[in-house]
Amino acid sequence: MSKKSKGKYKVKAETKGYITGIVDMTRMGYGFISSDEMEDDVFVSARNLKTALHGDKVKVLLYAKRKGSRPEGEVVEIIERWRTSFVGTVEIMPNFAFLIPDNKNMPFDLFIPSSKLNGAKQGQKAVAKVIDWDPRSKNPVGEIINVLGYPGLHETEMHAILAEFELPSHFTEEVEQDAETIPAEIMKEDLKYRRDFRAVPTFTIDPADARDFDDALSLQQLKNGNWEVGVHIADVTHYVQPGTLTEKEARQRATSVYLVDRVVPMLPERLSNHICSLNPSEDKLTYSAVFELNHRAEVLDEWFGRSIINSDKRFSYSEAQEIIDTGEGEMNDQILVLHRLAQQLRTHRFASGSFAFEKVEVQFDLDDLGKPLGIRFRDMGTANELIEEFMLLANRRVAEFIGKKLKGKTFVYRVHDKPDPEKINSFSHFITRFGYNLAEADKSSLPGAINKLMNDVAGKKEQNIIETLALRAMAKAVYSTDNIGHYGLAFKYYTHFTSPIRRYPDMMVHRLLTAYLTGENPGSHDKYAKLCEHSSKMERLAAEAERASVKYKQVEFMSDKLGEEFEGVISGVTEWGFYVEIIENQCEGMVSIRELGDDFYEYDEDNYCIRGRSTGKVYTLGDRVNVEVVKADLQKKQLDYRLA
Repeated sequence: MSKKSKGKYKVKAETKGYITGIVDMTRMGYGFISSDEMEDDVFVSARNLKTALHGDKVKVLLYAKRKGSRPEGEVVEIIERWRTSFVGTVEIMPNFAFLIPDNKNMPFDLFIPSSKLNGAKQGQKAVAKVIDWDPRSKNPVGEIINVLGYPGLHETEMHAILAEFELPSHFTEEVEQDAETIPAEIMKEDLKYRRDFRAVPTFTIDPADARDFDDALSLQQLKNGNWEVGVHIADVTHYVQPGTLTEKEARQRATSVYLVDRVVPMLPERLSNHICSLNPSEDKLTYSAVFELNHRAEVLDEWFGRSIINSDKRFSYSEAQEIIDTGEGEMNDQILVLHRLAQQLRTHRFASGSFAFEKVEVQFDLDDLGKPLGIRFRDMGTANELIEEFMLLANRRVAEFIGKKLKGKTFVYRVHDKPDPEKINSFSHFITRFGYNLAEADKSSLPGAINKLMNDVAGKKEQNIIETLALRAMAKAVYSTDNIGHYGLAFKYYTHFTSPIRRYPDMMVHRLLTAYLTGENPGSHDKYAKLCEHSSKMERLAAEAERASVKYKQVEFMSDKLGEEFEGVISGVTEWGFYVEIIENQCEGMVSIRELGDDFYEYDEDNYCIRGRSTGKVYTLGDRVNVEVVKADLQKKQLDYRLA
């Protein structure tokens, strides 16, 4: 065995035999197979891929390895297709057609018989499904299954992004009808085992444009002087029952998807925006985590269970922020007390080793046709922190209740592994060029060092790139039935309990908690383990779709600025050039190495730079440069810059 990173090993395979792995395909048509059974990726020529495509799970026959050469092989079986449908542009010939895929990892056009066009017209964007592929033919045969519209139109492009990541754009009529059968009325029997918080001051704080409200806070002072804080979450699992079409659809979607202009919800609108949403001045069924806190924000007692609330007020973040800043406004007593307690929770969390990442969120001002008129960055104030801290408290304490008190019981955790030391070392080396350092931060002092760095770069031009690279150095959080803790939050136990309207894992947590509180059998561990894996996958796809929609709108925003000059920061370096992120709007584009005509430049991977062979001139990650916009390719979602 050879060591890959701390705690992780790969077995060195025999020089000849079979392995199973995932195809990483290149634009040139050949691929590399990554496998847990091999130290190195296995090269497979285009001819030997045998119709395997990017992301497919395959069985590979290894060739006898020559000394000093990389491992090679050929695909002998496609175990599982990563995808069978592709988004692209229709090209119609006299007797047949092709779909030219948008996906750069798909090097083959799909041959579409005229009888399989299904109404698609020349130049339109469409989705085609592979229906046949003879290994002796270069191109797979496809059928158009969805016509999206003409390229460049806002609706076409947003639906194309969803289709590219195989995410739904709407609910079927059957699911909508199933949701319509769910009774909205609260019956007397629904209240039999619920705590009644309707007389307790309660409110929600959400973005101004939010349409679903799945969490509310309540506050009252107890006779002993302590504070009772209620974190009340929409009781989605009361309405969405196992075995129903609505439940199956929510499980498959696993998450709501947030594009620049829309939310594609996990639940039909009747549930997400009406029945389950904690709208003000309406009785609502909730699942609550209720805490008794002293004046130092220490938890003295807690209760978990089903409840009923009636929210007194719906605040936007800006409205709540104004109350915190001025001390005046509706429900100011409750908001100011919760603000003070939240800041104490926050201070304690960071002192315990929690990371303080505040990645800047890009937002667009769109006109009625979806055209971006401006780019702004979302403000994160102490009103956001108020909500964040109490949601974190509820998530953590629910996980501790199961993990500590009911040891060994199946549960859904939100876990975050320790970072790879090599990535941290590379990041530490990189930031020295800006005059920062992490010192020799070991794993116990790393959070403090990172937090100090984030504080030091706040408001600086290099803030975004350093925050982005710091996040890349970290592991990704996932859902799992095996608890390894949450490194980034410095919690030994953590879960997602507070957003069941938009996350399926929260619904699983509600069901498991109910089972343990009532003594029921929650079902098999394997079922939940598979659902965790599926939910993590869908979360990744949703995040990639969101990034793609942001990138598309950034390219569209810059498309009328050709020839204009902007100040930027080099955000990435590759063998074919370097990426520059414009400081004022975070629009990233490529400066091709071919555009640098004053020397022959070579890529230095170890030092994140390209270097002129004759002049020794260096362009490196983090350098500030002025660039001119040369090209905005909406089809590829790419911006081309040149040095001004």
